[in-house]
Amino acid sequence: MQTAVDNPFSETDDRDLWEILVRHDVEGFLGQDWSVVAGDFLAEGFVGWDARFTSDTDQWRITFPTLEAYRQAWMSQSQEFARTRYQEDPRERLYAAMRLSRIEISGDTALVHKRFDGSILREDGDRLVLRWQSLFVCRRTSGHWKVAGFIGYLPDPLDPLLPGYRPVLNEAR
Repeated sequence: MQTAVDNPFSETDDRDLWEILVRHDVEGFLGQDWSVVAGDFLAEGFVGWDARFTSDTDQWRITFPTLEAYRQAWMSQSQEFARTRYQEDPRERLYAAMRLSRIEISGDTALVHKRFDGSILREDGDRLVLRWQSLFVCRRTSGHWKVAGFIGYLPDPLDPLLPGYRPVLNEAR
């Protein structure tokens, strides 16, 4: 019987991408250990955008212009997460909340859709809600997949009908 911590993919590329984007991320994050994920990134040219939980692209920011900037934020979030007490097993809940909903591979480039949909009950009775999505650009180098960049903290689902949005169809210019 498959559990949330078991890799759901049989295809080699999909399995490898899941290991990087789910298993390494969860285990390193919970252990506050960047070395678990450090080898999964391409430092040269890396960039991470923070969509700030909005589909309004004017609000998106280049929060992580370098891998080092992302490492610092990831470690800070990991340490803050570790200081919180939970009534539920965080490892189990993180794995259960994450899924790779789509993997598109073209040559040595992959676009991976990672969705978070779950929550963890904190000791104080409040829930830490995990509901967003991230898009990862990965590149295969020397036979191994590496994260080249991402757009993170996208709302899930994306709402194309923003306040004030009016589609323009077949309008003469």
